[in-house]
Amino acid sequence: MLLNDPRYEKIILFSRSSVKIKNRKIEEHLVDLFQLEEYKEQFKADQVFCCIGTTKSKTPNEETYRKIDYGIPVTAAKLSKENGISTFAVISSLGANPDSRMFYNKIKGEMQRDVLARKIKNTYIFQPSLISGDRDEKRFFENFAKQAMKLLNYALIGPLKKYRSIHPEIIASAMLIVANEAYEKGIIESDEIKRIAAKGI
Repeated sequence: MLLNDPRYEKIILFSRSSVKIKNRKIEEHLVDLFQLEEYKEQFKADQVFCCIGTTKSKTPNEETYRKIDYGIPVTAAKLSKENGISTFAVISSLGANPDSRMFYNKIKGEMQRDVLARKIKNTYIFQPSLISGDRDEKRFFENFAKQAMKLLNYALIGPLKKYRSIHPEIIASAMLIVANEAYEKGIIESDEIKRIAAKGI
C-alpha cells in the first residue's frame, strides 16, 4: 500500500529478514531489532508504522517474548520522539491491559502505556482481534482458532462484534488512513479498524 501511495517517496524498513521486494522507494535495513538504538541516525522519517509481534508458540521464552512485543515498539517510540517524528502507529491487541493476569495482554498493555508516555504528537494504537490470513509458518493451535473464529464471527453481534477476526490488509489500510487524516482517537479497537478501512474516516 505504501509503495502504491504517491504521498510516500521513501520507505525505510527495519526488519530481521528481507521483504524481497525490489523498488526504488525502499531502503531496507536488516538489523538486530533488539539493538535498534544503534540505528538512531538511520531512524528518521515523517511517520513510523510498527508492526512487530510474535506468539507464545513461536517464542515460548517469556523474556524473549517481552523483548519483542514490549522492547522493540517502546524503543521505536523512544527513537521517534528523539528524532522528532510526529506520527507513530503501532499494532497492539484487543484486551491489552498492563494490570491483566494474562501474560500476553499484560505485555501489550505495558507496551501501550510506555509508548504513550513518550508523548509523540500523533500516536495511534491499533487493537485488532485475532488476525486472520495465511502465514508462511504453520501454527496448529492458531490455525485451529482461526477456523473456529470463522464460525463464531456470525454469532458475535452488537457489543461483541469487535471480537470478530480481522484480516491484516484491513489493519494496514486503516493504519495508512489514520496516519494521514489526523484521527481524533489514539486507541482504535478492532471493529473501528474495520469501519475506518471500509469508509475512510
